[in-house]
Amino acid sequence: MSVQTPTTRYVDWEFAKATGRRLVAAGPRVTPGEAADVVASVRASAARAQAPVAETARLHAPGDAPAPVVVDRSTWISLNADSMAALMDPVMSKIAASQKRVPGETARAITGKVSGGEAGALLAFMAGKVLGQYDLAPDGTPALMLVAPNIVQVERELGLDPHDFRLWVCMHEETHRVQFTAVPWLRDHMVERVRTLAVDLVPDPESLQETLSRLATSLPDAVKAGGTGLVDLVATPEQRRALAEVTAVMSLLEGHADVVMDEVGPQVIPSVAHIRSRFDARRKGAGAVDRLLRRLLGLEAKMRQYRDGAAFVRGVVDTVGVEGFNRIWDSPETLPRPEEIDDPAAWVARVHA
Repeated sequence: MSVQTPTTRYVDWEFAKATGRRLVAAGPRVTPGEAADVVASVRASAARAQAPVAETARLHAPGDAPAPVVVDRSTWISLNADSMAALMDPVMSKIAASQKRVPGETARAITGKVSGGEAGALLAFMAGKVLGQYDLAPDGTPALMLVAPNIVQVERELGLDPHDFRLWVCMHEETHRVQFTAVPWLRDHMVERVRTLAVDLVPDPESLQETLSRLATSLPDAVKAGGTGLVDLVATPEQRRALAEVTAVMSLLEGHADVVMDEVGPQVIPSVAHIRSRFDARRKGAGAVDRLLRRLLGLEAKMRQYRDGAAFVRGVVDTVGVEGFNRIWDSPETLPRPEEIDDPAAWVARVHA
């Protein structure tokens, strides 16, 4: 007899996986032989990226760090559903504890299917966007995933050299692998911060009506340019501060990866400047519906993380060099604060004082 966790009681994650796989858009057309060649090429690019990233970032993944894996969209959905389930268990435990009456088996099954369907639809949308991801896998084995169909789709859409673009993408993602494996405490720190924030964002039954009212009246703000998505609308000032602290670290991680992938330079990736200009133009050129979804889900804020984080990293490196910048990985206390992302000199003054 299987034991249900709080997450499986309220979200049917197997149904989420099935829904995501059913709804996800088909990838670019390739023959079986072409698909095998793409996988081999991306895997080779991931291996080639390791030495330049380590040299540029002056960080080295330990020898026992899991190797990158190349996945399709359906596999990406399944792996992310497992990670979401593990990440959300404390949230579901809080919801379960707040209920005065335990729902019956039929009600739980219906709730699980509805929630699973919503999660699956979200995963299907995201599965067509992500080029690569370092999966923190809260209760599993973390790994770097490279989504081959999406890499091929983007390189075709932008008319890029496949060899150069695949290596360029792998430079960014390899930087994330190095960040989380060369800095032993970082993964547990991020998982704990995100879990704590997610639990805090769940409203108590007494404040639920107030939260729903605030969401209804503030929803137009979520679709405006410059917003941070739905989460910011339901957060208290204290929660916004905690969210800003997590966002500052995410900006650091994404900006650092963007800087490394560009700093590797044309001696390794000849068309790197062309790729960057085309890729940045693509980020700005989303259609109206896509922009709306990005704003609701907070993905537009993620685009700002790349820009703001890269400016922060370059500002620090220009002042204290790469070794001075790498003081950032000393401990959670040396990570940038929200106000320091826009003021690299303030971080330098605090950490290098």
